[in-house]
Amino acid sequence: MSAARDGAAGAARPPVLHAEWRDLVMLNYDVAPGVLAPLVPAGTTLDLWQGRALVSVVGFRFLRTRVLGVPIPHHRDFTEVNLRFYVRREVGGEVRRGVVFVRELVPRLGVALVARLAYNEPYRAVPMRWSALGPPAADAPRRFVYEWRTGGVWQQVAATAVGAPAVPPPDSEATFVAEHYWGYTRQRDGSTVEYAVAHPTWRVRAAESPVLVAEVRSLYGAAFERALAAPPASAFVAEGSPVVVYRPRRLAAAAA
Repeated sequence: MSAARDGAAGAARPPVLHAEWRDLVMLNYDVAPGVLAPLVPAGTTLDLWQGRALVSVVGFRFLRTRVLGVPIPHHRDFTEVNLRFYVRREVGGEVRRGVVFVRELVPRLGVALVARLAYNEPYRAVPMRWSALGPPAADAPRRFVYEWRTGGVWQQVAATAVGAPAVPPPDSEATFVAEHYWGYTRQRDGSTVEYAVAHPTWRVRAAESPVLVAEVRSLYGAAFERALAAPPASAFVAEGSPVVVYRPRRLAAAAA
């Protein structure tokens, strides 16, 4: 599924957000499908990678953000760390592969409030910081560290990008994780909202020394503790790109 195809699908709805997503640290974990089943939005099914259910902890920079074409003062550049999993939806023979967020952490209260109130996205505002250690040369090792604080404790997701950036093979786990161009969110009434995200195919770099230090139970729930205590099944760092997020549409209410 190409970014252009998803962009065309999203173009039927007006764009609501333009931004850049950069320096994405992606740590991917095997999880029992039963952990995710209660969280799957109506109208979608779990999207498995070679029969395995995956969750990803992703840290990245949100840059040059514009909402409805307007830059919001003090809300253009910030970091985000999220926990997400993968679903799919079939529409007239087309398979739409999408992302569902379990928790999204940002340092801006305004971002969290608008996302929660308008779209029921599971945002939470917390103190955050980030750092990049090493030269910015494309093929030089560079460590990206995304940190947040809850309960007075600093936590982090981090990895060192190594090697030259390249587009991963179409049948690779990195492509499965990175190339989902739809988002799905369960609403308070049980219905589902769907939105399209357009961006070019990302180049990725291998990741060494991946680290996740998190208060998993309080952030994501006890059901995720076992999966996130294990080493990641895979890890990589994506360069990122400009992105466009299109106006969401409501799909279907949950059965009574």
